[in-house]
Amino acid sequence: MTDDRRPVPGDRHDQDRRAGKGDMPALNQLYFYLTEACNLACRHCWIAPRFDPDGSQAALPVELFETAIREAKPLGLAGVKLTGGEPLLHPQFATLLEIVRRAELALTIETNGLLCSRATAAEIARSPRRFVSVSIDGADAATHDWVRGVPGAFAQACQAVRNLVAEDTAPQVIMSLMRCNIEQVEAVVRMAQSLGASSVKFNIVQPTARGEAVHRGEDAPGVEELIGLGRWVEMELADKTGLSLYFDYPPAFRPLSRIARQDGCSVCGVLGILGVIASGHYALCGIGYHVPELVFGTVGKDQLEGIWRQNATLQDLRAGLPERLEGICSECLMKGQCLGSCVAQNYYRASTLWAPFWFCERAEAKGLFPRSRLAE
Repeated sequence: MTDDRRPVPGDRHDQDRRAGKGDMPALNQLYFYLTEACNLACRHCWIAPRFDPDGSQAALPVELFETAIREAKPLGLAGVKLTGGEPLLHPQFATLLEIVRRAELALTIETNGLLCSRATAAEIARSPRRFVSVSIDGADAATHDWVRGVPGAFAQACQAVRNLVAEDTAPQVIMSLMRCNIEQVEAVVRMAQSLGASSVKFNIVQPTARGEAVHRGEDAPGVEELIGLGRWVEMELADKTGLSLYFDYPPAFRPLSRIARQDGCSVCGVLGILGVIASGHYALCGIGYHVPELVFGTVGKDQLEGIWRQNATLQDLRAGLPERLEGICSECLMKGQCLGSCVAQNYYRASTLWAPFWFCERAEAKGLFPRSRLAE
């Protein structure tokens, strides 16, 4: 699932293929969905964990975390992402960080910030190759707290950014775009800069889990608004700030100038990533919480090498992307870079790996898909 993608230079999918042996891509990253709980109740969450401020729900056992990393290292593992639910709810979070450091892996953390104290920020800062993102969905408490479902969340998220900056970790701020906050984009950028953040990334809410209700109602901006906003962010707002700005819409809609200088969000590196969900299962990503057929085995019981090399779904993706993509994605000149934008979302919506991405399909229906990005 492409809810939160890090910007990386170059063609990530090409890197994935080259890093492996023969036609087998390297397993570059494990995405750990550490808990089945969250201390917020976000309206748009595609994982939809149980609301549990105390973190008493199931969390991935430390021994399974360590086992997955140990078995992934020979397959090319270079980094891990810790997400949730809320990853800082994990009762042994500091132990997990130490395991990552011992394995000499790059570390990515996605947090809502509520539990990111100065002490926790200092512990994170002990990891030499770290990247942290903090979700802030508005320029004021009323907006952010409405989106996140808990009063006081805005103040705590802002303080988390300050705590991280104080410990030499300037985080990325991630803003999920909804009808209630779409007019606050520039204000959020200014606020992020004043807090000491390094960048801001704008996410489009996916029609998955709680996000389906957002799209059914009046809370999701239309694709025409999002396309226009993305162009403005990339072509105008980006020149008005010292921060790096990333707008997470499909590359077919991105200005050629930004693509040419490889400046912007990467797409989901599905060919080099595997998820580990809190139940202790390997899955395509966190979509395994909702789609059982995209769960591939059990950590500690099923050997990871066998799953990575032999799982039928993973083999289909390697053989079929991007050629088997359907609909508007089959015609798009960017499909070799995009690979369908988010295979997990496409499967969730249509029960096939090859379905077109919903954003592109809606844009095509409205006559908004760029004709210059289509094969003749």
